[in-house]
Amino acid sequence: MRLPLAALILALPAVALAQAPTWPQTIPSSGGEVIIPSAPHKQAYDAIQFAPARRAGDTLYVSGVIIGPVGKEGTDAAAFETQTRRAFRQLDMTLKAAGASFDDVVMINSFHVWEGPDAPMPRMDQITVINRVKAEYIKGPHPAWTAVGTTGLLAPRGVVEIQLIAHAPKKG
Repeated sequence: MRLPLAALILALPAVALAQAPTWPQTIPSSGGEVIIPSAPHKQAYDAIQFAPARRAGDTLYVSGVIIGPVGKEGTDAAAFETQTRRAFRQLDMTLKAAGASFDDVVMINSFHVWEGPDAPMPRMDQITVINRVKAEYIKGPHPAWTAVGTTGLLAPRGVVEIQLIAHAPKKG
């Protein structure tokens, strides 16, 4: 009796591992699907009730990612570039989870807090830094881009939020 019980106990971690969620996850939706790239995205999906990305037909809508200081990060130009790079890595992860890439992006919408205690620089300097990081991901042709000023973002120290729209038919 001990041997079968011992075998069952040893098998439990494998069963738990097999039941662990794999990423990305998709949720069927009207005309397409919701794409959830990772466990933190799933937590945000449940808590804030927004989709990190949603495909409708051949169009992929990627929710905004906020650029801004986290914790004790600085608000100078070098810190802003680091924060921008972090946001683009997150956008890249979401695109890849949907089977897309920055080559598929047709529209960028960005929302900027041009003035305030965490704004690192004048508006055209913000755009210059974003373009420098964006060039690491988008080689051309360039997507359309609308940059809008605002007084605040969901994250209290947020400086810029970047949202993407991509032409990304579901593969497979």
